[in-house]
Amino acid sequence: MNPNLSDWDDDLPPEPEEAYQDLLRALKRKSGFGLFFVQCTPVEADKFIVKLPQEIPQKKIAVLRFVESIDNLYQPVAEFVKDKQVDILLIKGLEYSLYKYEKRSFGEITEGQFSNLTSVPHILNHLNQQRERFRDDFTISFVFLLRSFSLNYFIHRAPDFFDWRSGVFELPTTPEVVDEESSRLLDETDYEEYLKLSPEKKIEKVLEIQELLTEKHQMDSRKASLLHRLGRLLVTFKEYEAALISYEQAVKIRPDFHVAWNSQGIALRNLRRYEEAIICYDQAVTIKPKLYAAWINRAYALGSLGRYEEAIASFDKVLEIKPDDHQACYSRGIALRSLGRHEEAITSFDKVLKIKLDDHQSWINRGIALGNLKRHEEAIASYDQALKFKPDFHEAWYNRGNALRNLESNEEAIASYDQALKFKPDFHEAWGNRGNALRNLGSNEEAIASFDKVLEIKPDDHQAWGNRGIALRSLERHEEAIASFDKVIEIKPDDHQAWGNRGIALGNLERHEEAITSFDKVLEIKPDDHQAWGNRGIALGNLGLHKEAIVSYDQALIIESDDYVAWNNRGFLLCDELQRYEEAIASFEQALKFKPDDYEAWNGKGNALFNLGRNEEAIACFDQALKIQSNYHYSWENRGYALYSLVRYDEAIASFDKVLEIQPEHYQSLNNRGYLLLKKYSCEGIISIYEKGLEIGFSLDNFNNQKVSVIFDLGRAEEAILNFEKALKIKPDFELAWTNRGFALYYLGRYEEAIESYNKALEFQYEDYVCWSNKGFALMKLERYEEAIASFDRVIEIKPDNHTAWYNNASCYASQNNVQLAIENLQQAININPDEYREMAKTDSGFDGIREDERFQVLIQQKM
Repeated sequence: MNPNLSDWDDDLPPEPEEAYQDLLRALKRKSGFGLFFVQCTPVEADKFIVKLPQEIPQKKIAVLRFVESIDNLYQPVAEFVKDKQVDILLIKGLEYSLYKYEKRSFGEITEGQFSNLTSVPHILNHLNQQRERFRDDFTISFVFLLRSFSLNYFIHRAPDFFDWRSGVFELPTTPEVVDEESSRLLDETDYEEYLKLSPEKKIEKVLEIQELLTEKHQMDSRKASLLHRLGRLLVTFKEYEAALISYEQAVKIRPDFHVAWNSQGIALRNLRRYEEAIICYDQAVTIKPKLYAAWINRAYALGSLGRYEEAIASFDKVLEIKPDDHQACYSRGIALRSLGRHEEAITSFDKVLKIKLDDHQSWINRGIALGNLKRHEEAIASYDQALKFKPDFHEAWYNRGNALRNLESNEEAIASYDQALKFKPDFHEAWGNRGNALRNLGSNEEAIASFDKVLEIKPDDHQAWGNRGIALRSLERHEEAIASFDKVIEIKPDDHQAWGNRGIALGNLERHEEAITSFDKVLEIKPDDHQAWGNRGIALGNLGLHKEAIVSYDQALIIESDDYVAWNNRGFLLCDELQRYEEAIASFEQALKFKPDDYEAWNGKGNALFNLGRNEEAIACFDQALKIQSNYHYSWENRGYALYSLVRYDEAIASFDKVLEIQPEHYQSLNNRGYLLLKKYSCEGIISIYEKGLEIGFSLDNFNNQKVSVIFDLGRAEEAILNFEKALKIKPDFELAWTNRGFALYYLGRYEEAIESYNKALEFQYEDYVCWSNKGFALMKLERYEEAIASFDRVIEIKPDNHTAWYNNASCYASQNNVQLAIENLQQAININPDEYREMAKTDSGFDGIREDERFQVLIQQKM
């Protein structure tokens, strides 16, 4: 065994036997201090220790053995030789002080590799520093019995000490010794025992095998076995590449070495070189078709490549060889589950449990397969079995929580997640799903705290950032939610869900252009994301881009025709903004086709029908919505408008009462109720002198000029005023309620208060000609004609064809005896509505002061 030496080749004789004789001669001749280095195997060292005293009986020979690492040789030598006569001291076992420095890859030691070491072994540093003391204090010939690797350490790391050598010798190794040593190593317990060895002991074994492999007397058959054993040892160091070289050399020497082919496959699998590993396993089973280990390892490698069908076939081969192999049966179940074949997977896990009832892993995976089949109660029973055998099984608690959450038992789910976290506090998945369960319960603050725990453990968990954002959005903390979604995107730029949620949060902040940009990003990543198209439609609608919004909804529906939300939103836009009521109805009907209990769609369809004047059908739709959601106040409100249009005032009032029962501060309903009380007790068409300010219809801001008459029930007028005042307490700037309050006060003869109400209304809506007209009526009652004329002039300025204002101005001028202006204004009223105003003027007492005037008589008698 020749080490790679560079500067002392001449010290080694060409033949080992000659070297042995040279060593004997040198030891016989040497007296006093000397250093001799002898390269040999441990067996040869022991033989030499026995043989040397017989060869040199005249010398006093002693042996100092070490079986563990030392840092100081001087002290044990001094104590050992004290009071003894020693001429030659044989030192064995110094390699134990060097093993822990073997940090290199396993192979030949070279000068370059040593020069890379950052430190010198303590024992060698000690020898370098203490060589003079050894020389001065000991008149002894030191004989170091060393393995080849140890000798290399002396050469390269203790050069000062080694320079004083008296000689370097190699003891010859016989074929018998090589055979004996090889057998000893090969007969030792294999892999599991190697795992228990200390690193130093493992290195010792590796070096022993390496030395035996270099022996010239080594047989090829033994060499293949030693290479396989070396590979197994190297695997315990996770030195898979080095192990692979050993296995390759083994099968090169012995191509039918099926065990080595299997081990080579294992090394390749550990290096994630699965395809090559499978080739090795195939070689092994070709040589030995019933080699259990190769079939099962082949199955695992195939599974790692996602080739589950082939993996299952390999597991089936394993089970042919060993039918009661629960591990193979278990792994087969995992492969089946990965293929979505959950029923078959459950059968495999059941087979495991027949063999090994307490296999908690099979119980948990059986539960997961059941969960995938939506059989959550059975899944929970499986998790409970796993926990029966392993109560601290955090994964079982976690999956149990997931099953409970799927059953919407969120409180119990949280308790399970808490158990999982009790046994594994850094279980970030459990913290995450705990947060999701809390969010399902509406406990968003606590949910955020759970998501924060996830991020404390795993700061780059994009799902936790995303769920945190959703919880923040639920709390209307939209800016913070956007910051969370931005973190998701920073970690995973192509996370389309984060872009979508970001868009929704931006929309909630009315930053609709930015929201559209986010939705466009979703569609860049996932063009068929129907929800992104739908949300984009909402944002476009909010920007008033209604036609573009419809295009987005249509795109969503091309992708997902049963997206009832998109059908609904499309319908609302067509109805509310584009007044395309027939198309809106068609959209709502599509939504109801896919979700018959969608009360919002029923309400939307009802509104579209109402706008088409199909009030009975509209009411039927509102009733259907309320059957599904009885406290949906929008349907009660819209039902009231439809009933009003059918002159069913009592029922309309009852509908608005329902709105107020659900939403006591719904000021529009308070106003509508007040208006209906007036309307119900008016006598339509008898005296058409007063224009109302509210047309009860789809939009409360859609005013009309429908005329109403005198109120006969003054008590109802008082009740109406109370309704208007409640509305104004809630919304003081509600112009319509001020106008209607004035209307009721007018009929109660409280004209000054009526004028105050109109003035308040005009503060909020100066261009409301109805309010100016009503104010004019009240001023006329107080005979404040100049102010009344100013009010009616304002009406005419806003709406020049308002014949009532022209007529009332004529009446005011007549009351002031201003004949010319009275005639001019009356002429304008008659021009617009000749039949009505010519007849009215004939009997209107307001014109009594000018009735005899010829111009007046000509005007009222004139025929068109």
